[in-house]
Amino acid sequence: MFGKRPTFGGGAPQKPAAGAGAAEARPAAQAPAPAKTASPTSPSAPMPMETRRSDEYYLTKSMIFGALIEAIDLAQLSKLEPDAAREEIRDIVNEIISIKNVVMSISEQEELLEDICNDVLGYGPLEPLLARDDIADIMVNGALKTYIEVSGKIQLTSIRFRDNAQLMNICQRIVSQVGRRVDEASPICDARLADGSRVNVIAPPLAIDGPALTIRKFRKDKLTLDQLQRFGAISEPGAELLKVIGRVRCNTLISGGTGSGKTTLLNCLTNYIDSDERIITCEDAAELQLQQPHVVRLETRPPNLEGTGQVTMRDLVKNCLRMRPERIIVGEVRGPEAFDLLQAMNTGHDGSMGTLHANSPREALSRLESMITMGGFSLPSRTIREMIVSSVDVIVQAARLRDGSRRITHVTEVMGLEGDVIITQDLLVYDIAGEDANGRLIGRHRSTGVGKPRFWERARYYGEEERLGAALDAGEVGQD
Repeated sequence: MFGKRPTFGGGAPQKPAAGAGAAEARPAAQAPAPAKTASPTSPSAPMPMETRRSDEYYLTKSMIFGALIEAIDLAQLSKLEPDAAREEIRDIVNEIISIKNVVMSISEQEELLEDICNDVLGYGPLEPLLARDDIADIMVNGALKTYIEVSGKIQLTSIRFRDNAQLMNICQRIVSQVGRRVDEASPICDARLADGSRVNVIAPPLAIDGPALTIRKFRKDKLTLDQLQRFGAISEPGAELLKVIGRVRCNTLISGGTGSGKTTLLNCLTNYIDSDERIITCEDAAELQLQQPHVVRLETRPPNLEGTGQVTMRDLVKNCLRMRPERIIVGEVRGPEAFDLLQAMNTGHDGSMGTLHANSPREALSRLESMITMGGFSLPSRTIREMIVSSVDVIVQAARLRDGSRRITHVTEVMGLEGDVIITQDLLVYDIAGEDANGRLIGRHRSTGVGKPRFWERARYYGEEERLGAALDAGEVGQD
């Protein structure tokens, strides 16, 4: 027993250990990690989106939650294992329901118990959504509207928060786990969950209708190129081509729009890095999940309350060069660190990789040049393009199509300069042929007929030229 249980119907209750809002705002360092026990919603049984709880339910929950906070000692609760703390909370809540004569069905009572446990120990109403593996994105627009993306389509859920204060407390709990903060003084924050899922929070006064929380969820089972092939994102010859590119240490950029699967594809390509190579990753919020044993993960740091102590992506990439890396992987290139990444690619760190936002391989090269120029480097345009040509070998383009499916649409190699123009050639492209009766797009990946790509000699050096040739030849037939 960790808390004195007072008489809830009357009498002098124990002095509250904290208010309801304070309980939800406890940082992760003091509260147990969210329990991963069974929840009403699971990946195998998606929550019906049409079920909406009444205002009476939330009033009852608020009343019971307030009584629970008066009955428990949060300091003692934080010392318990998550499962034990959850059982203790359930016992007290059942007693409160009995004493206050709350009339509920068994199923409603179970839902209420689970909700309150999630509020105290986890991320509140978000827990059922985080437990589902079929959700790609969770988008919370204030306390009353929560959307999810499933199979490439956005849909409204029945999830709601008690008020914006509860939502803000959960946002603060999430970002505090990685040593960051979000409040009126610092209303924008990038963070991550324990499983690597990417989190963005923008709070009032910038978000007018209440805090906006966006979570890009990662699957619990890590995707591989073979799985992407089964999903139709790439053909079998195309998957073989990408495996060869990862194996022979081509400097690779993965380009695509938001939500096109760039990070997932980067994780897949890193599976083909040899286990004895030293890899250093640089990210704004650490989300890459490399399986190799020799990996050093670096993460940027925002400025503190005094506005000092910021560590930028460029600082990390420059420091990488002093850490004896064999491959440098940048989670997302979005600023002047593009210059340092190209420098690293061109100074013996073959096989380095990164992602950036662009709608085509040609636009990816233009964006690289723009980011270097905006970084304040007073270099002639031709010099920057020469640097790009000598550094980048392959661009892999990912896209999310209008039916919600994700496809690898181009595998393009950088050939060289002709005058002031960068010359590229496509090795693999995705052609859309039409759509079926259900509105799903029909297409195929095909090789463009290039016999010997520019990195052929590199493939021969690693003993992969036969595999590369076979993949290119097989791709000419095309795959549905």
